[in-house]
Amino acid sequence: MNDSDLNNLEQKIDRMINLCARLQQENQSLRERESSLLKERSKLLEKNEMARNRVETMISRLKGLNNEGSL
Repeated sequence: MNDSDLNNLEQKIDRMINLCARLQQENQSLRERESSLLKERSKLLEKNEMARNRVETMISRLKGLNNEGSL
């Protein structure tokens, strides 16, 4: 192996190391984003459930008022 081959190999290895570091950073960023989105989803599901319960309660109360009015 001559100097040119070694230099080419060294450059390729350097590029691979840089790519690996960049991909690790991107992966970490994506994991953090996923975690944030999962937390947001959980909060939204909880709010949705609370709203659904409130609407069901209101419907029941309205039905009760309607039944009282028809007596």
